[in-house]
Amino acid sequence: MNKPIFIAALALLCIVVFALLVQFQGQYAGKDDTPIRVGVLHSLTGSMAASEKPVADAVLMAIEEINAKGGVLGRQILPILTDGQSNDNAFAVEAERLIKEEKVQVVFGVWTSSARKAVKPIFERYNNLLIYPVQYEGLESSSNIIYLGAVPNQQIIPAVKWSFDTLGKRMALIGTDYIFPRAANEIIRLQVKALGGKIVGEYYKPINAQNFKHVVEQIITSKPDVILSTINGDGNRYFYQALRDGGISSQDIPVLSFSLAEDQITPLMTGDYAAWSYSQSLDTVENKSFLKRLKAKYGPERRASDPMLAAYTGVYLWANTAQRIGSVNPQNILAGLENMSLITPAGLVVFEPKSQALWKKPMIEKIGADGQFEVVWTAKRFLHPNPYPIFKSEAQWALFLDDLYQGWGQNWSAPLEGN
Repeated sequence: MNKPIFIAALALLCIVVFALLVQFQGQYAGKDDTPIRVGVLHSLTGSMAASEKPVADAVLMAIEEINAKGGVLGRQILPILTDGQSNDNAFAVEAERLIKEEKVQVVFGVWTSSARKAVKPIFERYNNLLIYPVQYEGLESSSNIIYLGAVPNQQIIPAVKWSFDTLGKRMALIGTDYIFPRAANEIIRLQVKALGGKIVGEYYKPINAQNFKHVVEQIITSKPDVILSTINGDGNRYFYQALRDGGISSQDIPVLSFSLAEDQITPLMTGDYAAWSYSQSLDTVENKSFLKRLKAKYGPERRASDPMLAAYTGVYLWANTAQRIGSVNPQNILAGLENMSLITPAGLVVFEPKSQALWKKPMIEKIGADGQFEVVWTAKRFLHPNPYPIFKSEAQWALFLDDLYQGWGQNWSAPLEGN
């Protein structure tokens, strides 16, 4: 080979090798393999712990599964588990700590709407993201919250119509005294009036209440055909115990619950009903596989509930979106969720960007003697999420909520018993 040509070729080869080394070093230096910090914010103590601990478990299981497959963007997910203590103020404090001090990219959690209302301005202030797993009263939108649970037109409204047609037209309302039950019962009251039915009693107890004897005495006197319950947390078992102690069976006056999860069922509740969008009795390959993994991790007696499935799904929605768009930035995630869909143990999940909620197929479930939910009614199609029921305008709903907030001394729930 001609010497000048050889020298030129060697020089060109050196340039190419050097460029490749620079590119490789740049890629290596820019690669971020630090864990992605995420918050898991649920009540691990207090009256809501029995409801929320299983939801936190579902989140942690999803994170473990994703990490086992390589994580997100080549990074492991590091969950920071935090206790909301069944207290709205504690939720607010912990949400801010997770964002400011723990530097989380997203928070999975919260159950009660009063706690969600308490943390909402914090997520908006720091432009972070809350993925919320529980059905709720609607009447809200936030660019910093993804709502995974059913909104009123996907749970409350179809369940009331089914109850009206199936169980009777005289209804008693019982709820925990905070924003969700109050708003849900306002929706129910307006719907029952439109249907030509009658509300024969409406009762509320603080979230830590244990004595429902007086409420049951009033229910016996008013003789409703059905009780519509928005009790949350430990209050469920105290209320059902009071019903049975008062001589009321599910055959006498059935209860239709909007907040009784599958993992909270006791023999006292046999024959009563619940309204959700998921049942662990679903006979699908995806659901059987999910239940198998759940029981392998948490024990053969562990049950799955609608909020658990929603929370589990939320982790995968977030992770799949982050992987697809190449970012875990909270606002990038929200933008990337548009037109996102996912096959889950409950079937196909489709995200609706306007409401930042999911399409749902409502169902009514009956509690069997084996302690399992049996689906007795399912909507014919999936329903799009509409957070604002047509019974009032958005402005009227806002005034309704503000009246409650001011009435509770600028809080989203009534004072606890003993305070």
